[in-house]
Amino acid sequence: MHAIIRHYKGNAQLMDELARQTDEIERLIREVPGFVSYCLVRTADGGFSVSVFEDRTGTEESSRRAAEFIRQNAPQVAGSPPEVIEGETILQFSS
Repeated sequence: MHAIIRHYKGNAQLMDELARQTDEIERLIREVPGFVSYCLVRTADGGFSVSVFEDRTGTEESSRRAAEFIRQNAPQVAGSPPEVIEGETILQFSS
């Protein structure tokens, strides 16, 4: 499996906008082939997302779709591109 973190540092307005569009975001990400899980987290100065897919192809497609979604649905608060951290998962579990 492959995971990607997108860190939207210093962009609380973007998180506010994304919080208003959760249904659309869920639909968009779930449709990416190889989807495993997704989490969007608000922090004191912005937020980050953690996405897990079966392979790197899924994380790359999710990044493309996320960027396109923000350009189309939240251009006024898009800010700078997120910091991206990605890699192969070595351990994953959930309840």
